[in-house]
Amino acid sequence: MKKILIPFVVMGCLMLNSCKKSTEEYATVPLSDYYPLQAGKYITYRLDSTVFINFGTVQVTRSYEVKYSVDAPITDNLNRPAWRIIRSIRNTSTDPWVTDATFMAVPTNNTLEFIENNLRFVKLHQPVRNGYSWKGHSHIDTYTPSSGLRYLDDWDYIYDFVGTNETINGFNLKTLTVRQRDEVIGNPIDPESYSEVNYGIEKYAEGIGMVYKSFLHTEYQPGGGSQSGYFVDGSYGIELTLIDHN
Repeated sequence: MKKILIPFVVMGCLMLNSCKKSTEEYATVPLSDYYPLQAGKYITYRLDSTVFINFGTVQVTRSYEVKYSVDAPITDNLNRPAWRIIRSIRNTSTDPWVTDATFMAVPTNNTLEFIENNLRFVKLHQPVRNGYSWKGHSHIDTYTPSSGLRYLDDWDYIYDFVGTNETINGFNLKTLTVRQRDEVIGNPIDPESYSEVNYGIEKYAEGIGMVYKSFLHTEYQPGGGSQSGYFVDGSYGIELTLIDHN
């Protein structure tokens, strides 16, 4: 009997140790590694903003510099510890910074939430490993008839390229990618047909925070008769690329 039992006991121990090791490996990557929060920390980006003017008939890209600075610890409306994030903007590197928005970052045991324009996004989630996914917009009203954000409904945020060495704008970084959406409805290159595009991706670097972001939402309505086709109000895009940090 012993000769039969011993291999199974050993195998069981190996399996338990393997599972334990795997769990510990995932648990040893705290979200704070990729989103450190402390007063005085900042990241500066080049911001390329895509907007639609002339009643949605003309697409233009406007470029700025923006700086996200960690200001001070606060509490959110659920009385949880959080950090106030202040955004400043300028047209060029020679212009003075002008504060234009305030956000909130909320680190929890398993998530990193970011509150922007009263919308709560779940930016990062444990465990940090390739292929892990979560509902990044689960706290946003994307489903009621009155919601103007239905295009954000049911987005799956997915980790990819965790721990990848990457160069962004001259910075050598260890990054992870969060893929959020890559959706095309209709034919965007056909001006005679309806189309919608929803795209989102973010990259985070160890010891720094978010170093790249690309987001695009467009809804196009074709024209008829003398009416030209146009992009519906609310269509916009942004691209943030790291240019400086401390």
